[in-house]
Amino acid sequence: MSRPRFHLAFPVDNLEAARRFYGDVLGCPMGRESDHWIDFDFLGHQIVAHLAPEECQAAKTGAVDGKNVPVRHFGLILDWDQFDPLAERLRRAGTPFVIDPYVRFAGKAGEQKTMFVTDPAGNALEFKAFRDDVMVFATELET
Repeated sequence: MSRPRFHLAFPVDNLEAARRFYGDVLGCPMGRESDHWIDFDFLGHQIVAHLAPEECQAAKTGAVDGKNVPVRHFGLILDWDQFDPLAERLRRAGTPFVIDPYVRFAGKAGEQKTMFVTDPAGNALEFKAFRDDVMVFATELET
């Protein structure tokens, strides 16, 4: 089934650091680029790192599940079996976790693995995986 792809542009303060993080650490193939931006293939979605140091700032946090979650963030919902290899890849690259990988709602509807990291410019990213994909938009999380 074909799904629409999203496009997200975000600020960075160093294009080479963005190239290393998104290209080398996350493994995103690069697309077009200029002296001011780089396109990345984010598992089929187009994200664009724009050189805009004045726009880079740490995201505010909000309490979710007893953790301080960066309010402004983006990321991917992975397949369950893709989550742990990505977490290990991030560990091997020395990427610090804002929130370490863990399982939310274990054994309940909406069970998911989640983790948060930041890129070198401070943009927060969340990667998650649902045990049951139909739970992504579930309104009732308790069983």
